Amino acid sequence: MNPKLRGLVSLSETSRSALDSGAETIVTTSASIPFLIAHQAAHHPILVVTHSSKRATELAAEIAEICEGIWEFPAWETLPHERLSPNSDTVAKRISTLMNIAQARIVVTTARALVQPISAAIDALTPLSLEIGQEREFTSLIRELSDRAYNRVDLVERRGDFAVRGGIVDIFPPLSAHPVRIEFFGDEIEELKYFEIGDQRTFAPVVGPLPIIPCREILITEEIKTRASELKSIYPQLREIFAKIEAGIYVEGIESLASVLQPGMKSLIDYLPEGCEIINVESERIRSRVSDLIATNQEFLEAAWSNAALSTSSDSRTSIPLQTELQNGSFIELDDIRQEAINKQLVWRNFDLFGYDDDFEIKQFAEVEGYKGKVEKFIAAVMEWQKTGFLVVISLEGHGLAERYRDILAEADIPAVITESLHFQPVRSSVYLITTRLQQGVVDLDNKLVIVTESELTGARDARVTSTRMPSRRKRTIDPLELKSGDYVVHEQHGVGRYIRSEEHTSELQSRFGISYAVF
Repeated sequence: MNPKLRGLVSLSETSRSALDSGAETIVTTSASIPFLIAHQAAHHPILVVTHSSKRATELAAEIAEICEGIWEFPAWETLPHERLSPNSDTVAKRISTLMNIAQARIVVTTARALVQPISAAIDALTPLSLEIGQEREFTSLIRELSDRAYNRVDLVERRGDFAVRGGIVDIFPPLSAHPVRIEFFGDEIEELKYFEIGDQRTFAPVVGPLPIIPCREILITEEIKTRASELKSIYPQLREIFAKIEAGIYVEGIESLASVLQPGMKSLIDYLPEGCEIINVESERIRSRVSDLIATNQEFLEAAWSNAALSTSSDSRTSIPLQTELQNGSFIELDDIRQEAINKQLVWRNFDLFGYDDDFEIKQFAEVEGYKGKVEKFIAAVMEWQKTGFLVVISLEGHGLAERYRDILAEADIPAVITESLHFQPVRSSVYLITTRLQQGVVDLDNKLVIVTESELTGARDARVTSTRMPSRRKRTIDPLELKSGDYVVHEQHGVGRYIRSEEHTSELQSRFGISYAVF
């Protein structure tokens, strides 16, 4: 994707001096942070740390509008010692980022992912990709999918599933929006096509190689089976769990036993390339978050594994509580992570919204005032900006809203242009409307530039930036059979309406899918 705002904001000499000073803390505005990170990424790799996954996703989307080479390294949805496994798409995204981290320009992660130990076994994972015309033994592919923790089923429905029918393999890669059908001719891959889960029909070819990323960070190898066999006698209270692992069965929460099944844990710092700069966005919130995580995880460790007390082995090496062995997989203290980064000669710094008097402050940028739907107030502000020589850019989430504001500005005799990008020399007498994922507007005082986003115009932060994320739980839905004529309902797209009746749709869709709809 070509960044739409690349090169639009340039740092002043004073701002560059502050960044080059080597100061650990830089005080700046929240809206300027994506531009400062993009500037730093032009000189060396960057690891950006945020306090939450929502902030990480938003920030990654914003930076992607300014420069290329953005990767996300998400945290598990589960705690290290919680007897639950993280989602396969989360695991695949983590592994994919680690495999590409040496070439990444910017990696955005969370405090939780930063302090969580990583199984060193990831280093041994070999990438696997499939493409049309490739020679690959059919039975070998099935074995490799199982080795990568894909779940063999009769019908593919979820990420991480695969099914075999004759010379066809259906697979749902964790990072793919749709499952893929692989058709063989002998041992040659003849076709790769996406298909719908609902009717199992293919609809589009796969373009380029199809990466097959493991669905778990702990893969059951022969070494893992041997280790599980040993642990079965050492900790008889967990005999059933270790017996399943020894048999090659993935148990729920196997990741919580990573530090005893496969000793040797790393931190994210170990994977960072030489010369990388670590930027903590709002460091106090990160520190507070890490403190809470460590306390909560310790509670889970004591509660989940309290029954596995002292081992019964006579070997003094193993005559210790399982809880003690599991501590190697616990969250790492933030100060220890910082010291590890310094020992590796990596730059560790904070981008904070507040600081002390002796902290370096970047004063080039200011926040944009919120207008909360007050069009007249916004028009007056645009006129004042143009009067003082400012270039005005309006960033919106959708093209429809851009057209609406173009018409509003035209009614006020303000020239407005809708553009796909700003890779040209803009005219300051015109207002430029563009669709980006910026969440906050910014005023560049030195370059006389103002970017106003949808959140300032409407007064509400747009939730679409996280719309592709998997929901943590299902929302309450209405059973159409319980509706009565005249009941009020809220439609996801069309808003409030009144239910009248249900009718059967007799089009091709009905004959294929059995769809019915409600009349409002």
